[in-house]
Amino acid sequence: MDRNFARALALVLKSEGGWSDNPADPGGATMRGVTLASFRRYVKADATKGDLRRISDAQVAAVYRRFYWEAVLGAELPDGVDYAVFDFAVNSGPGRAAKYLQAAVGVAQDGRIGPATLSAIKAKPAGVLIDALCDARLAFLKRLPTWATFGRGWSDRVRTVRVQALLMSAQRPAETAPAPQPPGAETSADAGPTVLPAPPPPSGGKTAAAAGILVLMAGALAAFRHHVTGFFGSFF
Repeated sequence: MDRNFARALALVLKSEGGWSDNPADPGGATMRGVTLASFRRYVKADATKGDLRRISDAQVAAVYRRFYWEAVLGAELPDGVDYAVFDFAVNSGPGRAAKYLQAAVGVAQDGRIGPATLSAIKAKPAGVLIDALCDARLAFLKRLPTWATFGRGWSDRVRTVRVQALLMSAQRPAETAPAPQPPGAETSADAGPTVLPAPPPPSGGKTAAAAGILVLMAGALAAFRHHVTGFFGSFF
């Protein structure tokens, strides 16, 4: 999905590193994975190696999006598969990445991802497709004459891509936690909150007993007042 472009790009850039101008690298001078040829094609036609070394973050993102992500229809691919194909395209070219993806899903390998390829991709579990693509990619790299020079780094890169792509494919939306219930309420899977019943009112017997006690207390108070009045009246 296109929402994965920023995340996939960040992972790719970790693998690509910074400046490189290794004579054994057929890609030639590169900065953060962007070759001088790509920089001249998409950013500055007469760029020098010095210009390439000063490439901005926005220019890097523009090159990767146009030359690699859009070339393999990254926005149309399932989570995880998009990153695996994208990184393959950056490392070995969009056309080759597309052909290996098509081989993994059993459609014609014309190097252009279209409706037939997308339909076949959706019919295959993402995890299975990621594993198949990474296996085929590693086998291809091992056949290259430069494997002795770059093989260890390529092997580590494919391993990282496999792990990260599988993690991306396994992500699920977070489940919403149930709202807390007020004290004294219970919930069940089939019904809404059930409020516990309030305590029953006092029984009739208890009410009568309480009334009798009040009557006795009133009588005792009246008698006490009578005796007190008589006692103090004897002094006058």
